[in-house]
Amino acid sequence: MVNKQLVQGVPANVITGFLGVGKTTAIRHLLESKPDGERWAVLVNEFGEVGVDGAFFKPDQEDSVYIREVPGGCMCCAAGLPMQVALNQLLAKSRPHRLLIEPTGLGHPREVLAALSDVVRSGVLDLRCTLALVDARCIEDDRYLRSETFRQQLEVADLVIANKSDLYGPEDLQNLQRFLSFSGKDTEQPLQVVEQGRIELDWLHLPSRFQASAGGNHQHPAPKEADEVELLPACGYLRSENSGEGYYSCGWRFSPEFIFDYDALFSLFSAAEAERIKGVFITGQGVFGFNRAGEVLTVLELDDILESRVEVLNQIRLGWDEMERSWIDAIAGDQNAETKVFNESR
Repeated sequence: MVNKQLVQGVPANVITGFLGVGKTTAIRHLLESKPDGERWAVLVNEFGEVGVDGAFFKPDQEDSVYIREVPGGCMCCAAGLPMQVALNQLLAKSRPHRLLIEPTGLGHPREVLAALSDVVRSGVLDLRCTLALVDARCIEDDRYLRSETFRQQLEVADLVIANKSDLYGPEDLQNLQRFLSFSGKDTEQPLQVVEQGRIELDWLHLPSRFQASAGGNHQHPAPKEADEVELLPACGYLRSENSGEGYYSCGWRFSPEFIFDYDALFSLFSAAEAERIKGVFITGQGVFGFNRAGEVLTVLELDDILESRVEVLNQIRLGWDEMERSWIDAIAGDQNAETKVFNESR
């Protein structure tokens, strides 16, 4: 554990929510609102193997913002070791004034909080309000209602936030409030309603009521440590798959030498049948992040990335080979032809 003389009493918030609810957007907003002179650290967990979310944040900004990823599944598994290693390294590097933790939307928030218990008891972290983002439009979706993860997200939340309210219909918010009431959710803190992840900084200061108990016995493969990055093969791209919690994921990493066609990527993301697809690409028009949740696609211009990456998530395993060919076809110009020749010669 980090030397307590160096790191002590860091306020920490867990920001949770189901797939596509806007957690990354909310954290981006918080970082933009960060008080001047404070150093913040963000620990991001992804279900997919390749790690895309970290690229949606700006690169580490010394004495300002530090980002760390734990890809490949729920970071609380294997006795929380992957999370502990990443957390120790992040705290030692940044010595932050605040820590934000974003678990995967398919993770287990109760176990994530339990895995933090030792760090909290030692005084390294000061656990504050756990925020759960919810899209009220999806409250009657069976994927939500049958999900133990979603129920946990509400149970552990100190504050429930209805995000994307600008997209709600006339009954959506009322349905969410009714659901929370029927589920017995403590209403000490009123439901907050926001657009585009605009979380208020003051909400981070609210106290946590979490009390650690015996951990659950869910199991899946331990995620890779953030520094375990496999080298790309000679073809210039690598595919990685994962499954669990009723979902399948497939991700690709591409050499930074590959320049993609922006319009081809936009068409692919728009037409994709996957429930969730997120990627960051180096294109002829610049560097862009593509984020599709359900039928909504958003595109964000980014400063820079080390390489192009994309992750697809769906409850039914999709045709990964066909999808891979589509990504390769989206590589611009002569690079596309050279990659095809290499693949055909294998």
